[in-house]
Amino acid sequence: MSDQRDGSKIRDEFRRWEQETLQASLDRFPERRSQFITTSSEPINRLYTPVDLEGKDYLEQIGYPGQYPFTRGVHSTMYRSRQWTMRMFAGFGTAEETNQRFKYLFEQGQTGLSVAFDMPTLMGYDTDAPEAEGEFGRCGVAISSLRDMETLLQDLPLDQISTSMTINSPAAVIWAMYLAAAEKQGVDKSQLRGTIQNDILKEYIAQKEYIFPPEPSMRLVTDTIAYGSEKVPLWNTISISGYHIREAGATAVQELAFTIADGLEYVRWALDRGLDIDDFAPRLSYFFNAHNDFFEEIAKYRAARRIWAREIRNTFGSKDPRSWLMRFHTQTAGVSLTAQQPEINIVRVAIQALAAVLGGTQSLHTNSMDEALALPSEHAVTVALRTQQIIAEESGVVNTVDPLGGAYFLESLTDKMEAQTYEYFDKIEALGGVLPAIERGFFQGEISDSAYRYQREIDQGIRKVIGVNAHKDHKDPEIPLLQMDPEGFRNQVDRLDQLRREREPGRVGQALDRLRIACQGTENTMPYILDAVHAYATLGEIIDVMKEVFGVYREENWI
Repeated sequence: MSDQRDGSKIRDEFRRWEQETLQASLDRFPERRSQFITTSSEPINRLYTPVDLEGKDYLEQIGYPGQYPFTRGVHSTMYRSRQWTMRMFAGFGTAEETNQRFKYLFEQGQTGLSVAFDMPTLMGYDTDAPEAEGEFGRCGVAISSLRDMETLLQDLPLDQISTSMTINSPAAVIWAMYLAAAEKQGVDKSQLRGTIQNDILKEYIAQKEYIFPPEPSMRLVTDTIAYGSEKVPLWNTISISGYHIREAGATAVQELAFTIADGLEYVRWALDRGLDIDDFAPRLSYFFNAHNDFFEEIAKYRAARRIWAREIRNTFGSKDPRSWLMRFHTQTAGVSLTAQQPEINIVRVAIQALAAVLGGTQSLHTNSMDEALALPSEHAVTVALRTQQIIAEESGVVNTVDPLGGAYFLESLTDKMEAQTYEYFDKIEALGGVLPAIERGFFQGEISDSAYRYQREIDQGIRKVIGVNAHKDHKDPEIPLLQMDPEGFRNQVDRLDQLRREREPGRVGQALDRLRIACQGTENTMPYILDAVHAYATLGEIIDVMKEVFGVYREENWI
């Protein structure tokens, strides 16, 4: 009883002290009543104390690293035993050019591949398709066939490295090309490690790189989950992505809530297919943004792990602790980079990367200083990679696990974000679930509103962006920009023409016919996609067959 009375007395004293000092501060500086907000426009208290944690059993709530609910990290030793994977997102022009960039990055100390594809590839078009005109290689590498994939991966030890591929609507086809290329290298599927993003729900919500309607798209995602669970056991068949939701203008809480809601929807589809949750959930992974607000981002990652662990264990009845782990990749916020004073983007990226590390990421990409102007130059991407290496080797933040755990502000912010996430879950459920919410424009409207509010805060000077509306420099430094091979497009088209002449037309036609029949039925499409890829059917040819069966999605205008 004495301990309880002492604790109550301390809390009363803190409440009285907070009220008195806060009121005195507001009386002196009335303009500060609403001045301090997070990047997501959430108000921040002047001070956080044990009062903000009242009524919580924090040993149970945050636990220990490597133990449920994994608030403090998915591994007990975290970076003391193994650093995060330094996985620089790369891709431009032809497969040859990107292959050389990959090799350069490995020479500089990168520890995992991350492939960026160009817009025609992302939308399922061959490079020479009329719809692809003018878009070759601009935002990533062009991959139109297995031959391109073979060139992209030439001389890379696929049995020793982990590869991430940011591809969504055509993900099953691009993954099949990777599996086939590995097979040609003599690497068995069971040895391959990596991730396909394969997150179609966030395309309807934010990024808009969809091809097929939601139902057949979800079928393709579930096909890859089922196939990977059986045939490619070390591969993450989906990376549920909040990154693009945040880049579209979402707040941190919206990124957290909408992303996990998507993840839980994928779980439901896999269970409806008849899969056991502990056969596939350990290979589900996540992909988050690291934005400017240092503590808000760290709290977001901690809340994410706790929510996922609770839902997978308690709601879906998983028995395997590996299924409860939320493993995630992080990328610093591209939307935060400025074309003005591009060199100061190095500082932004360093702060964001540090937040990702202190938040417990398993993999990290750091953006380059020049990305508001062009694809990264070799110099810029080296600086971005060195930023990670300095954090890992010089900063000391890897020496202990979750060094900020237990901080009053951080734990209070983590709790608040968790509570707000569940409020969003309730709203989504009231609309009938994720797909009905997408069809009614709920996610799109929420993101649009927050993006508008954020821009208004910048325009009104409430939110400062250095170099844009504060501390402007009238003469920005000139930095070298990436120059792609001017003959790249012609070389790519010539390779496609040669492929079509050299392959066996009958084999291609038969493989595409079998794929069409599989799409019309209920079989898993992955074996048929693989057959078509092995026959050197092009990406566009395979996607066209699927379009015939599934149709093409057109989003309703919600304005």
